[in-house]
Amino acid sequence: MFGSKSSDRLFYDSFEAHAARLVAASRLLAEMLETPSAALELSHKISDEEHEGDRITHDTIARLHKTWITPLDRAHIHGLITALDDVLDLSEAVSERIVLFEITEVPEDARELSRVLVRGCEAVAKALALLPTLSRSPEILELCVEINRLENEADQVYRRALAGLYRKPKPGEPAHDPIDVLKWRDIFDNLEAATDRCEDVANILEGVVLEYA
Repeated sequence: MFGSKSSDRLFYDSFEAHAARLVAASRLLAEMLETPSAALELSHKISDEEHEGDRITHDTIARLHKTWITPLDRAHIHGLITALDDVLDLSEAVSERIVLFEITEVPEDARELSRVLVRGCEAVAKALALLPTLSRSPEILELCVEINRLENEADQVYRRALAGLYRKPKPGEPAHDPIDVLKWRDIFDNLEAATDRCEDVANILEGVVLEYA
C-alpha cells in the first residue's frame, strides 16, 4: 500500500536519500573519467558518498526489522535498498581502480559508459521520488522503461569497448599493452555492472507498481 504516514515516509525518504548519493557519485565518476588528473580528490568524494549510502542502507534494514507494518512488501524494501547500494559500491569500485591503476588516459567508451550511468542514476532517483504516489504509477513505469533502455545502451558500448580492447592491431598500429587490457577490462566490467544494478532497481519498482496499482 502506498501511503503518506510518517512511518511510511521513513522508508520512502531513505530510498530518495540513497538515490541522491547515487546521482552524486555517478556524476563525480563521470568527472573523474573526463579529468583523470583529479582522480585522487574525486575518489575521496565518491568514497564519502558510498559511506553515506552504507549508513542509509544499514539504518533502513534495521528499521525494516523493527517495523511491524511496512508501506511495501518487506522483500521489495530490502531489494530496493540493497540494489541501490550495489550501484554505489560499483561506482566506488571503478573510482578506486582509476586511482590504483594510475590511469592517465581514458578511452571514449569509458566516458560514454559513465555518462549512461549518470542518466540511469538520475532516472532511478526520479522514479523513487514518485514511489509514494500511486497516481503517478504510469510515470514510474515510463522511467523504468527508460532505465532498461539505458542498460541496453550500456551493453552496446560495453561490447564495443571489449572488442576494441581485444582487436588485433592494424598494420602500423602499436600492439595493446596486455597490462592495460587487463586494467580496462576490469574497469569496463564494473561500469557495465553498475548499469545492470540500475536495471535491477527498475525491475523491482515495476513489480511494486504492478502489484499495488
